[in-house]
Amino acid sequence: MLKYTYAHPEMFYLLLALLPIIGWYIYRHKKFSASLMISTTRGFAMAPKTWKHSLRHVLFIFRVLAMALLIVVLARPQSTENWENVSTEGIDIVMAIDVSTSMLARDLKPDRLEAAKDVAMQFINGRPYDRIGLVVFSGESFTQCPLTTDHAVVNNLLRETQTGMLEDGTAIGNGLATAVSRLKESDAISRVIILLTDGENNRGEIPPLTAAEIAKTFGIRVYTIGVGTIGTAPYPVQTPFGTRIQQVQVKIDEEALQSIANTTDGKYFRATDNDKLKSIYEEIDSLEKSKIEVKEFSKKQEEFQPYALAALLLIVAGALLKVSVLRNIP
Repeated sequence: MLKYTYAHPEMFYLLLALLPIIGWYIYRHKKFSASLMISTTRGFAMAPKTWKHSLRHVLFIFRVLAMALLIVVLARPQSTENWENVSTEGIDIVMAIDVSTSMLARDLKPDRLEAAKDVAMQFINGRPYDRIGLVVFSGESFTQCPLTTDHAVVNNLLRETQTGMLEDGTAIGNGLATAVSRLKESDAISRVIILLTDGENNRGEIPPLTAAEIAKTFGIRVYTIGVGTIGTAPYPVQTPFGTRIQQVQVKIDEEALQSIANTTDGKYFRATDNDKLKSIYEEIDSLEKSKIEVKEFSKKQEEFQPYALAALLLIVAGALLKVSVLRNIP
């Protein structure tokens, strides 16, 4: 059986205003006197009453009913048994991205940081039901965006992320610890950190493995991504003659990243080009979508339309009757 609720039930108090209107109509009808005065109505006693005599109060009844229906419309009736099935991951994800100057290396196109940002935004857009946050780190760490379901905001802040925002260096432990602090109070079904870096930990007060143990304590899973080719990578270097591309040694602490992933029941990936980086995010996406649940919820549906239509019909019908069969002749 369909049940109704009302968004503004206090509007029903307006129905009390109809009582004096009805009372005034009854009082006026009893006091009504004809404009033509005669000595007696005895001669009309046997005259039959027509159907118009029976309908003389219809116009007033129509008006009162129309006002009552409009009050119901103002109360906004809503049905509450329209059930839908909705898929929701119920996952909170923090993306921790290295923004040290080494991320300007061009072994990924156009460079490591821009490639990471592009793929990360595609990942974000593919998870509409998750809360997602953003942490950036280099020599220090910073929360660029707290957990939110407003993915347009996350993407805009990610798009604005650049090298030079923080003191240079690679503080992997600090970046991971900051990401953990954004998730530790979360009550989501699953809590995940995606940590992306291209270097070795050389700054910060918190060792990476200590941060990993903290994440494990809070039940947070960490996926680590090492970005960069194996061996050397082209890197833009400023010289007196302008920017020159030079080959620099690639140094990624894969052992530490692997340990972080293992400690937190996550997984370590190595991205040596754009396609590999994209496939890594696709794999993380599929791994975390194993957490999908199907939930039922009640979606309220506005139900004022029939009442508004009935009120309109009564008003129109009353107006037509007044100028036709129930017309008063002066």
